[in-house]
Amino acid sequence: MKAQKTYLKGKSVFIVSLVVIGITILTVYLTGENYNRTVTSNLYLSLSIIGTVLFLFMTYGLYSGIGLKDNFPKFRDFKTGDFIANSGTSPDLPSIEAGDGIGGFIMSILLWIGMSILIFVLLILLEAFFWVSIFIILAMLYWVFFRALRLVFSKSPKTRGDIGVSAIYSLTYTVLYLGWIFGIVYLTELLR
Repeated sequence: MKAQKTYLKGKSVFIVSLVVIGITILTVYLTGENYNRTVTSNLYLSLSIIGTVLFLFMTYGLYSGIGLKDNFPKFRDFKTGDFIANSGTSPDLPSIEAGDGIGGFIMSILLWIGMSILIFVLLILLEAFFWVSIFIILAMLYWVFFRALRLVFSKSPKTRGDIGVSAIYSLTYTVLYLGWIFGIVYLTELLR
């Protein structure tokens, strides 16, 4: 009887990766509290920790022949609408002139209250936009991360049971996935 192939769920892998990133941030912060390291040193340390964990995870997955199964919710049914007018013109705003007497004073107070309410509503809308943006960024990161690991684990039938080949594939993909970030940080440090 042949053993069934082990599958990791994409959603679980993504949640674990977020936990690893959180622990990395906490580790860099706690270890850097007593040292005056630069931002680039902290970034190098963070990328090294993430790269090591990614390398070990991919090596183990390739060695044991793990597959990746997508169980993240589908967003294909989401319909976009036309929320912003296409006319390109701004609406005509009324001109309010009250004068200098008691009427002007009362109108100023009413306008102040009205503008406070408008700013409050706009801040609520901005917060909603912020959370939607965070959700979209996380969904994009999940898709990129899932696709990247799915590509790596598509090699698992070739590497199952061979630690050397698994490590070579894992090292290659780790360098590809994190090397460009190290390169950007290095070039930024050179151009300063």
